[in-house]
Amino acid sequence: MSVTSIRLQKDLETPLEDLAKKLHRSKNWLINQAVKEFVEKESLEERRWAETLQALDSVEHGAVVDSKNVHEWLDTWGTEEESSPPNS
Repeated sequence: MSVTSIRLQKDLETPLEDLAKKLHRSKNWLINQAVKEFVEKESLEERRWAETLQALDSVEHGAVVDSKNVHEWLDTWGTEEESSPPNS
């Protein structure tokens, strides 16, 4: 594990200490959790953006599914005749 030092803003120090006491965790643990969650969130946003660009490219190339076909497919959900998703 590497060591990184940070400078906390003055208004974060007391709430961080209070939360650490309340949760019976160290400030180090809380900071690591916050950074981990931030990195995961940013990674998810990056994947979503890539998927959005891919979807927009598909639309530009005419690879779309008619809404009527989608609604017909959704109407079969939960029935014994559930159909496969429509293709573009």
